[in-house]
Amino acid sequence: MKDIRLPVHIGFIMDGNGRWARRRMRPRAFGHKAGVQNMIKVCNYAFELGVRIVTVYALSTENLSRPQEELDELFDLFRNYFGKKKGKLLEMDVKLNVLGDVSVLPADVQQCIAEITEDTRHCTAGLLNICINYGSRQEIVRAVNAAVATGRFVDESSFKDFLSTGSLPDPDLIIRTGGEMRLSNFLLYQAAYSELYFTDRMWPEFSRRDLEKAIENFSARDRRYGNVRGDKA
Repeated sequence: MKDIRLPVHIGFIMDGNGRWARRRMRPRAFGHKAGVQNMIKVCNYAFELGVRIVTVYALSTENLSRPQEELDELFDLFRNYFGKKKGKLLEMDVKLNVLGDVSVLPADVQQCIAEITEDTRHCTAGLLNICINYGSRQEIVRAVNAAVATGRFVDESSFKDFLSTGSLPDPDLIIRTGGEMRLSNFLLYQAAYSELYFTDRMWPEFSRRDLEKAIENFSARDRRYGNVRGDKA
């Protein structure tokens, strides 16, 4: 991808796993499993292309209202992922971070998360944020309460430190698969000037070429941050 302006930080809203499975007359769990497998591939693609930070929306706060059977299947996928992918992350020198309230997860899943985040904390080639039981409105409310508790006024710069993403750069590009065109409570504060890219491709079928097309589309955009064309951004 020569002469392409790469985003530093990409966010993925990985939508369409269930619909992809239904179209194949398979249960939703089949789609979630395929979605996790593709998440690993797509994140690897992104880091190989030179993206520094990837944030994926794995389980929203609202998703916790799904049937317990489906949640149990998702928790099993988390066990498998966090239990088996540490070596790959270490090989790629990628640090893993989990955003969201993991206190509601089964204790063994919490333990797996704690272990892999600790073991990869010194990795520097890339950062993979996985959002689990995450909701941006809830994140903002928690951040406001934390800021109020300090007893000091904050500005935009200092307020960011209270968010789950802390001092990380905001996502340059947010990609949503599955044909829907909304953020669904994902990184609302951080996405103020993110470029949005929507595709009808279901997440399990989103390929390296699809990612390259999204990045090419991003690279062709004129990011003015509120300025007019020709102004210094």
